[in-house]
Amino acid sequence: MQPATQGTLGNLPAELTHFVGRGPEIAEVRHLLSESRLVTLTGIGGVGKTRLAIRVAEEVRRAFDDGVWLVEFGKVREPELVAGAVAHALKLTGQTAQPPLELIVEHIASRHLLLVLDNCEHLVDAIAALTESLLRAAPRLHILATSREPIGIGGESVVPVPPLTVPGAERSPSLRTLLRSDAVALFVDRARAAIPGFELTEDSKIAVARICRRLEGLPLPIELTAARLRAMSPEQILQRLDDRYRLLTGGGRAAPTRQQTLRQCIDWSYDLLTDRERELWARVTVFAGGFELNAAEAICGDGLDPGDVLDLVGSLVDKSVLIREACGGGVRYRMLETLREYGRERLRAAGAERALQRRHRDWFERLALKAYVEWMGPRQLAWIDRLNREQPNLREALEFSLTEPAEAGSAERIAVALYEFWVARQRVSEARYWLGRVLERTGGATLEHIAALSADTILASMQTDIQGATARIEQARSLTGGDEILGAYVDGAGALLALFSGDFAGAVTHCEQALPVFEADGDVLHQVSVLLALGAACGLLQDTDRAAACQEQVLAITTALGESVYRSYALSQLAYTTVERGDLERGAALVKESLRHSRSIDDWSVVASCLATLAFVAAEQRQAQRAAVLSGAARSVAESVGRQSVMIIEMFGHRRQAQESASRALGQRAFDAALRRGHELGTEEALAYALEEDPAATAELPAAMAALTRREKQIAELVAQGLTNRAIAEKLVISQRTAAGHVEHILSKLHFTTRAQVAAWVVTQNQE
Repeated sequence: MQPATQGTLGNLPAELTHFVGRGPEIAEVRHLLSESRLVTLTGIGGVGKTRLAIRVAEEVRRAFDDGVWLVEFGKVREPELVAGAVAHALKLTGQTAQPPLELIVEHIASRHLLLVLDNCEHLVDAIAALTESLLRAAPRLHILATSREPIGIGGESVVPVPPLTVPGAERSPSLRTLLRSDAVALFVDRARAAIPGFELTEDSKIAVARICRRLEGLPLPIELTAARLRAMSPEQILQRLDDRYRLLTGGGRAAPTRQQTLRQCIDWSYDLLTDRERELWARVTVFAGGFELNAAEAICGDGLDPGDVLDLVGSLVDKSVLIREACGGGVRYRMLETLREYGRERLRAAGAERALQRRHRDWFERLALKAYVEWMGPRQLAWIDRLNREQPNLREALEFSLTEPAEAGSAERIAVALYEFWVARQRVSEARYWLGRVLERTGGATLEHIAALSADTILASMQTDIQGATARIEQARSLTGGDEILGAYVDGAGALLALFSGDFAGAVTHCEQALPVFEADGDVLHQVSVLLALGAACGLLQDTDRAAACQEQVLAITTALGESVYRSYALSQLAYTTVERGDLERGAALVKESLRHSRSIDDWSVVASCLATLAFVAAEQRQAQRAAVLSGAARSVAESVGRQSVMIIEMFGHRRQAQESASRALGQRAFDAALRRGHELGTEEALAYALEEDPAATAELPAAMAALTRREKQIAELVAQGLTNRAIAEKLVISQRTAAGHVEHILSKLHFTTRAQVAAWVVTQNQE
């Protein structure tokens, strides 16, 4: 099984500001990663653990064949979602009955990759259990973690992250000497960001050196202080710091000195703000993972005009309290976790926390409901992007509603509204987590409760948890009381339960009962959902005329509405049915249209089905090589999604038929080689091959191979044997850097991204 996004080699973010210093720490962490499979960077908030981890990960990424993957836990609050966060970062969608942990283990068991687990301290017990399980299951896995305390499992190497180096106390150091101090270099770099053209001068050098010493080399306080240069000179900043420290260092303090320094610096930054700026700092800590301006205006703008909120947010950006980020054609703002914790203390001390949390929950409930209402329309993809960005805030809203007395009804409404999004983004395990908690705390014969039970029935069916799905639907059925709409919800869920259970005739019956009710009610979303289930069931019963009619109807509805997700499903199903009816040319065109839609919404389960259908078309058109490659790619993409997707492409027999036909035409050896080639393609490569977009992807492999030198072919053979760059260097008596350079050239010439692809190519060549 290949990575879901093979070719990207991970998900490390681009650095938005210069990385300064840390040479010895980088060298130490790199060395430890070569010897230890778990390295944890520890230190107080604001000392620079995350930046150091990402920089190290960037420098070592080429050493990991299957990439470097960042998992950010700062936005995760529930221990139960830890494994799901890792699965999401690895692009595993989890549409199977397996828990996320099992999905991850299955995915990484034979892979050589680095996981970067960031901000672990508030979930350290859950992360420790997960880390130990993963390291035991995947012998080539390495983990680099950041935490305020060690993870605490065997084999862990702990690296305390110190502050940056500060200048000595000599009376008149040279500018060159000062700039060798990492703390001064950071101050100057951030000062230039605040005031373009800023330079360290003979007049300012003493003040800057004393500022960096006073702040003990802590990166976060240094960055906050450098931002003050917009309003003050270095000498004025130093005077304020001296006053603050004389005020705060009297008497005993329990916290370690550096924690006092951080706190005092944030206190100082806070005290320099206006009353309204301080108040907004505290208020916006109600957001998790960032916010947009309209949300801040609605939730935090009590007593303020909208223009005032904009001005205050801009001022907090200028003073480095908030970070401005371009996102989705707009702007979002976020706060470093250390500053958020500080502001949250202020909010709590003012007695305003619960009221702001309720306003936050109400706003995001309205957002979720609006997304649901507009789901079947041209803004669907925009809503998917928006809800994806707001996942931390939506989780916060759900958590508040589930833990605050008498608020669970709100959580139920949010969960039902998010159901379509969760399914479209393949977040099935997370959806079941929240619905499970919701259904423990709610009840009654309400539309929301029946909808929640029905949604959980469908999700359980998708994960082949037939027993769980059956229990949910029986619970829902007992509450309908003969109500026609409630009964239609239950029948709609029952249709999918029957479909996934193999009872295709039963699925047709449930659909026939639900469909007229939804049509009469004008409920287009559920009408389309039931029509697709009916089409699938009819197709599996070989009633291709009725199946095609259902799918054509869905396609007409969704096209008219400008909808994307269900349109992609309809295109995929109609392509299959059209091929079944013998119209290969139209079937292939429908497959390619579905693939383009699936790419836009990242729905790889549909991609897998489309590739399987296209493989059959290629086999029928006597393109045996292409059929085998597409068949291998279909299996690979399906595996990256989960067992349910694998089951679907096997249930619809085109892939099996394509393989049998291609095997007869090519012979077993050549067929196996082509199948492996398809299996080694990443999803984007597979899409390019299927859509015939990339000549390099569609070319026969031997043409690409001819470009390798004799030495490169020799090294490719060693890569195929599983040798590392170091082992190759030792075997050929060359430097490790030279070996790494040869491997890079091989990857480039063959248009490959992983050593595994090189190994598969070598096997293919040796068989021809």
